[in-house]
Amino acid sequence: MASTAPWSETRPTALIVLADGTVIEGRGLGAGGQAVGELCFNTALTGYEEILTDPSYAGQIVTFTFPHIGNVGANDEDIEDLHPAARAGAVGAVFRADISNPSNYRSASHFDEWLKRRGIVAIAGVDTRALTALLREKGAANAVIAHNPDGVFDVDALKAKAREWSGLVDLDLAKEVTSGQSQTWTETPWVWDEGYGNQDEPTTHIVAVDYGAKRNILRLLAGLGAKVTIVPAKTSADDILALRPDGIFLSNGPGDPAATAEYAVPMIQQLLKTEIPLFGICLGHQMLALALGAKTVKMHQGHHGANHPVKDFTTGKVEIVSMNHGFAVDGDTLPQGVEETHVSLFDGSNCGLTITGRPVFSVQHHPEASPGPQDSHYLFRRFANLIRSRRGEPALAE
Repeated sequence: MASTAPWSETRPTALIVLADGTVIEGRGLGAGGQAVGELCFNTALTGYEEILTDPSYAGQIVTFTFPHIGNVGANDEDIEDLHPAARAGAVGAVFRADISNPSNYRSASHFDEWLKRRGIVAIAGVDTRALTALLREKGAANAVIAHNPDGVFDVDALKAKAREWSGLVDLDLAKEVTSGQSQTWTETPWVWDEGYGNQDEPTTHIVAVDYGAKRNILRLLAGLGAKVTIVPAKTSADDILALRPDGIFLSNGPGDPAATAEYAVPMIQQLLKTEIPLFGICLGHQMLALALGAKTVKMHQGHHGANHPVKDFTTGKVEIVSMNHGFAVDGDTLPQGVEETHVSLFDGSNCGLTITGRPVFSVQHHPEASPGPQDSHYLFRRFANLIRSRRGEPALAE
């Protein structure tokens, strides 16, 4: 006998609405509400907590191409932003499947509860492979992610919100995620079953300009014997030099480098008049390039993942690196006296530079993220050796 029960369909409790009007339905997770940002995809297989707390992802919604998220739960050791209460990092997250129950001895809470506490709006049940293909074809997209447990949405209003958002171009987000005041960092890298250490006998002093710094960068600097003084993004060169640093570090961060350059470039140009060793990562790399007269460009889809091959021309080696950037230095605009040191083997884009004969260098990728797992840690030792050389001390083995 045929069933007479009425047809029923589960109402979606979350949506992704793109600026072109595309609507993607799914199941809501994490925080309720709405968030607008640039929709991108990340190809890493692990590290979802680190990814979502990386301040470089401010203003972005991250699509995870790996289908299983949540299996290691969440804990307070794996976050990367300096100020968790400020919730610097991604505003939204997109998953293929529902969040897995945690199965790891380091887990302190369920990942969904962690998303709620962080205020991150999330959606599951999305064909992330198809969405990734769409973003590869059309480029990173302005979008709104919305979560309402009742399944009630004003779709037209969401379309308008996505369409009217200005996007990341010309947007200075470093000022939104930087430290509010100077502080000292002494925490050293994590050791299995011991946790993080403390640098209580520093031999050098590094000033880190915080455009949205990640914790593990600072840990690796401290682990090489440095006392690290973190200063806000708009700190003047005179104030930095007054701290008498042995080295200066320019951190990673979010947004359009050309916008942050308005106040960062004059400061860096003044620092370059000294012989103090200087090292930049990600946005710091882009700031250095702009200070030297090069240009940056918006990328079609950006580089986001932990499986990117990069060649170091100074050693001839290829390393597997972590990347997270939607803008890049135009290698063709590097001025005379500035050498390209690293290049992406995916698309040939610039990934590093140095000033000929000067203790100054930078890279686009994230050597602290260690997908290799330590392919790129030599860069921190290279920086330490520039400092040691200036002080007349023997070099560390790279």
